[in-house]
Amino acid sequence: MRLLATTALIALTALPAVAQDWKTDYRIVRFGILSGENEADRIARYEPMVAYLKEKLGVDIEIFSAGNYDGVVQALAAGQIEFSWLGPSAYAAAWTETNGGVVPLFTSQQNDDSVGYYSVVATRCDAGYNTIDDLKGKTMAFADPDSASGYTVPYYNLHAQGYVPEEFFGAVPFSGSHEAGIMGVVNGQFDGAATHWTNETAGNIQRMVSKDMIKEGDVCIVWTSPLIMASPFTARTNLPAGLIEDMKKVMMAMPTDAPEVFKQVSGGEASTSKAYVPVTHEQYQILIDMRNWFKANRRS
Repeated sequence: MRLLATTALIALTALPAVAQDWKTDYRIVRFGILSGENEADRIARYEPMVAYLKEKLGVDIEIFSAGNYDGVVQALAAGQIEFSWLGPSAYAAAWTETNGGVVPLFTSQQNDDSVGYYSVVATRCDAGYNTIDDLKGKTMAFADPDSASGYTVPYYNLHAQGYVPEEFFGAVPFSGSHEAGIMGVVNGQFDGAATHWTNETAGNIQRMVSKDMIKEGDVCIVWTSPLIMASPFTARTNLPAGLIEDMKKVMMAMPTDAPEVFKQVSGGEASTSKAYVPVTHEQYQILIDMRNWFKANRRS
């Protein structure tokens, strides 16, 4: 794990009417990002957001990036960061780890007004796999233990459908990230990999195509999960109320105030996000229930 501070080379403009009292204790505000894509790309994707927040909040902003999802969860639990973009399962992990010490503030809304996405299992299009049944005895890669679309949701739902992963597949390794899983499929390391998919134009596969990491038509989808609530921007509950409200205010204004920044943070050209909308803890309770199911089954 490491902290990376990015200094925005822009002049400050008129700041919003936000409370000043929290700035005495928080001259630097830190937010975490998950390891769904390679580190260089994920840091570059969030640099414009760092500049935007520094301008609007009037304090220094630092990005926290870890090698896996749990590194960010533990940083929140230890008070090393104030905010973080978390996947639904990572939020459930953070909420459990902190005994309810985190709160979801908002999430992305798509152009069709939806606020969710899917887990999919992808295979090489030329491998001849058409359904999940074709992967019996094959190598199926999950992304990260704290990834909703990369592990929690596909494992839980496949198990519920009668495909107990450790028994049905030949091997079930963790690839380490969504990008690594798909690259492993394309390169023949894995037969299938779980990743996230929003719609026909947005998702991990489409983003990797847009970055020239893979080619259009390299991978095909053979299984799709039920809808998953979209990833929440999350805060520690022990922060000053003014800091939480000010961060929520400037972030939710970003799609209008800084649309190019919003677009890049949302995934670049492959993004179909149009706004941020408020969310509540109750909308993610199902992920906590799933994680509790995992714990119960491991004990048994």
